[in-house]
Amino acid sequence: MRNAFAATLPFEGISFALSRLDTWLTLLSMSVTIVLPPSKFIARCLPMRILVAEDDAPLAEFLHQRLQQEQFSVQMVSDGGEAQRLAFDQPYDFVILDLNLPAEGGLDVLRNIRAKKPDLPVLMVTAASLAEDRVRLLDAGADDFLAKPFAFAELAARIRAVLRRGNRPGRALLKVGDLEIDRVAHAVNRGGHSIDLSPKEFALLEFLMRHEGQAVTRTAIVEQVWKINFDTMTNVVDVYINYLRRKVDSGYGRSLIRTIRGVGYQIGGNGAPH
Repeated sequence: MRNAFAATLPFEGISFALSRLDTWLTLLSMSVTIVLPPSKFIARCLPMRILVAEDDAPLAEFLHQRLQQEQFSVQMVSDGGEAQRLAFDQPYDFVILDLNLPAEGGLDVLRNIRAKKPDLPVLMVTAASLAEDRVRLLDAGADDFLAKPFAFAELAARIRAVLRRGNRPGRALLKVGDLEIDRVAHAVNRGGHSIDLSPKEFALLEFLMRHEGQAVTRTAIVEQVWKINFDTMTNVVDVYINYLRRKVDSGYGRSLIRTIRGVGYQIGGNGAPH
C-alpha cells in the first residue's frame, strides 16, 4: 500500500448535527481509520491560518485549543528559529510571536519577518511593562502587542482588529450578490440582515462562496467541509444545503444556492437552478 496512507479521523465535529440524524451520526462518534491516497488530502478551502510561537507549554496548549475553537487553523512552534522558517515558507494569515523565545529572540524574528513579508500581520506577546519596550516592538514592525497575563477575549479581539485593517481584506470578506461573510468575525449577513449559522453551516457556505459560479460535487464538499472522504455521507450535504437555503435564501427575492443536476451545488453565477 505504497501510494496510500492511513489516517485516523475523529468524527466528533459532526456530532452536533440535527436531531433527525442523531441515530445515524451516533455510529460516527468514534474514530475510524480510513486508507486514502495522499491526493485526497489536498485542501481546496482552508480556514485562516495562524502561526503561534510560544515556549510556555501550558499557555501554548491553551492558545492552540481556544484559537481552534474560533475556527482558525493553528500551527504551534516553541522557538524563534522554527517560527521564522515557517513564516518565510508558509502562507500564514497571521502570526502571534512571544518576545522571549529560545534559539532566536522574538524581536529578531519580527524584524526578519517584516523584511521578507512586510504585509504579514504580527502580534507580539510580551511580559514587558515599560512603555519604551512596547514602543520598540511597534517600531520594529509589530502590528499590535499584548502584555501578559491577558484574557483570551482580548487576544481574539486584537486579532480581528488587525485583520480588519490589514492589506488583504479580500481574504477576510467573501461576497456573492447581497450575501456577505466575514471569515474573521465569523459573521454572515444578507441585505443588511444578520444570519446565525452553526459552525458547520458557516464552513459549508464559505466553501460554496470561495467557489462562486462553480458547481461543486457532494464528494468535494464532504472532503473539504467535513475533512473526510466518506461517500456515504453525501446525504448529510443535502441536509445541510437545505438548512442553508432556509437561512440564506428563504424570504429573499432571489435564491443564490442552486442545485446543478448530476453534479452538486453552486452559489452565484449562471447555472441550472432547482
